[in-house]
Amino acid sequence: MNKRQILQRACALLLATTLLGACSESKPSFASIDITGADYAKGFELTDHNGKLRHLTDFQGKVVLMFFGYTQCPDVCPTTMTEMLEIKKSLGADGERLQALFVTVDPERDTPKLLKAYMENFDPSFLALRATPEQLVALTKDYKIYYKKVEGSTPTSYSMDHSAGSYLYDPKGQLRLFARYGSPKEALTKDIQILLKGA
Repeated sequence: MNKRQILQRACALLLATTLLGACSESKPSFASIDITGADYAKGFELTDHNGKLRHLTDFQGKVVLMFFGYTQCPDVCPTTMTEMLEIKKSLGADGERLQALFVTVDPERDTPKLLKAYMENFDPSFLALRATPEQLVALTKDYKIYYKKVEGSTPTSYSMDHSAGSYLYDPKGQLRLFARYGSPKEALTKDIQILLKGA
């Protein structure tokens, strides 16, 4: 066997080993619903509670956890926000690479000032995003979010029915997961750690 044949065999063996390794790589195992490659919820253009226009691309390098709710919500929203804070703390130093976004479905009452106070109740790094009522219709359609105003005893005491899950984007800004409301926060923390590792 001449040098050329030895080199060709070595290259063929290297190629086969590389392909076999690529084929045997296991997909990450997530507790949340894996929606990688979904053709919706790919981005947004919304104003945050500080009046700054925000896009998904602003958070490159971070895992983004995005939740739709409203400040007058009696249970689901404060519970979710508290869990976001607990998850951020449990990540330790990596907590700085988690960006929580709260999108209000009640722009009528949720003023920037109120949203800012609400975020600061939980974590100053959390951002509230606000759309006009018209933008909200298009946004919630794109994100497959349900919301409906439920009249109260007075014009200002209404409540909002709304979807209660969270979307997760990886550090490259790709939509990856949907976490149902009530998912164990330990499982969600592990999912975030997997995304932070670049899976």
